[in-house]
Amino acid sequence: MARAMRVPYLVSGTNEYGSANLGRGSATVALRLARKLLRDGYMDVRVCTPRGRVLQSDELDDLKPPESDMSKGQQRSNREIKKPKKDKTKVIAAAPTRKDANWQPDFGPAKKK
Repeated sequence: MARAMRVPYLVSGTNEYGSANLGRGSATVALRLARKLLRDGYMDVRVCTPRGRVLQSDELDDLKPPESDMSKGQQRSNREIKKPKKDKTKVIAAAPTRKDANWQPDFGPAKKK
């Protein structure tokens, strides 16, 4: 059996054929649905918020998110600013080494046959 998904906004309305109870996941989608139900002739359209507040059809503007003057790219988020990464020194593989090239390890006298 499929698990039931919990939707935070419940939109309900009544027309001459009965009532409709529809769940939506965000405030903007619930607001759009409530306005569509009003246009389609539904009466007593209500939106129930996740905190339990029931908004009547004349209070739907309270659900609309506040407009901001800044564009989406300029808005600040509430996330913490990350520290800048530490600069790493680049190692060039073709660069000559600083080791003394004349020194060779001594493994002792070689045996001759």
